[in-house]
Amino acid sequence: MTVATVPAHAQRYEESSERGFQPVIRGFNVDEVRRIVPGVELNFDVYGTPGGRVYLQIDGAARNLQLNETEPGTYEGVYTVGTRDRISASSAVTANLRVGNQVTTGVLRESLLAGVGRHQAPQRGDLAVLPRIERFDVRGVDDLRPGNELNFMLRGTPGAKVDMTIAGTRGVFFLPEVRPGEYEGSYVIRRGDRIERATAVTANLRIGGRVTSATLGKPLQLLGSAPPPPREVRYCSNCATVEAINVIEVKGDGNYIGTIGGGVLGALAGSQVGGGNGRTVAEVAGALGGAYVGRNIDRQNDKPAGRHFEVIIRFANGGTQTVQYANDPGLRVGEKVKLNDGTLTRDN
Repeated sequence: MTVATVPAHAQRYEESSERGFQPVIRGFNVDEVRRIVPGVELNFDVYGTPGGRVYLQIDGAARNLQLNETEPGTYEGVYTVGTRDRISASSAVTANLRVGNQVTTGVLRESLLAGVGRHQAPQRGDLAVLPRIERFDVRGVDDLRPGNELNFMLRGTPGAKVDMTIAGTRGVFFLPEVRPGEYEGSYVIRRGDRIERATAVTANLRIGGRVTSATLGKPLQLLGSAPPPPREVRYCSNCATVEAINVIEVKGDGNYIGTIGGGVLGALAGSQVGGGNGRTVAEVAGALGGAYVGRNIDRQNDKPAGRHFEVIIRFANGGTQTVQYANDPGLRVGEKVKLNDGTLTRDN
């Protein structure tokens, strides 16, 4: 994690009908390396006004480096140390951000080499002044998703430089002095950030070679936006879902019983009418008449004698049960029901 020294004029936007606006560098970062030898890659990040171009100058380097804007206001680039480079731990690195005809400059305060520490800050003003931070605050958001903006405010010693680090993010970010002793700035959450509600945020206020720090004492996410606790789920042993409804038609055994029964009745009636040959004729006629009567009885037996309904339900444990109704129960497949004393009721 690194710190950049940014001139005061690079800390503000100044709207002007003649000059437009002044670009600003909000952060300047380098991934420190263990040694500086040919083939080592130096990864730089600059955060500032979007839509511009950023060029880096490294003391002792054989060439300059242009950073690419990977996201609005985020510029990244890699410098590979070559055999002609004379880069050392004390090499100064300067970033120039150009937007239109306006240019602002930031100087990297951290060494390129891990463990060396910061470069000596330029001596300005009265070194006897002890910097102080009176208040460090944030206006939280409902959701810590990429693209949402966190707004920070700090009140302290005027005329200082304020930088800020957010755990789970890369780089150091600046809070410009908008009024004497009042510093404000915003951070737009980026893809790849690992920010949570209680993520630690640290602000550093610098005057000359003196630094004082403060840690944010409130969450980044609004209290009212925390997800609700999970709802308690209770097991219901008699709760089920209607899986099928079958209509069962009930018919009489008409053909066989109707025809034979009618023939027997007809034959008996004929035997009572005739005697001798006449009796035989009468029996035949009676049998035929009985068969006719039997077919009429059979037609009546073809009609349904009735119907009932079978409702098949499935319980949460996978078991099934069939409940019978004499009439339409008025249920639908997929409905939630409860079984009480052999009767189904809707589970509202």
